[in-house]
Amino acid sequence: MSYRNEFGSNFDLGFNLNDFPYLKDKSWHNDVCPSFYFNVGTKYYVLWIDYSELAKRDGSNDRYLVQEATNEGDEKHPEIYSSDGNIIFEGELFTDLNQFLNNITSLQDPNVS
Repeated sequence: MSYRNEFGSNFDLGFNLNDFPYLKDKSWHNDVCPSFYFNVGTKYYVLWIDYSELAKRDGSNDRYLVQEATNEGDEKHPEIYSSDGNIIFEGELFTDLNQFLNNITSLQDPNVS
């Protein structure tokens, strides 16, 4: 599903998703906010993006959170789960998230797709 279908066409990610083509939408309406997965080599991560308005958030989480994840599927048919993964980034500002994403994705081996 698409985050827009699950959370409304006006949900504000705080950035242009087209600028991050490696983020794959895995949003589901049973979750509290949209989520996107990506991988760096064989490691998988989930980016959770909460509402910009504090009153709409479920709890006191920062707006952006990246969590380690596992792929219970395969490369062709991924099934990404993060329920037991460590949180490796939390932040309120997109500039901090952008820096984190640039740093972690720069670790990608250019010979691995």
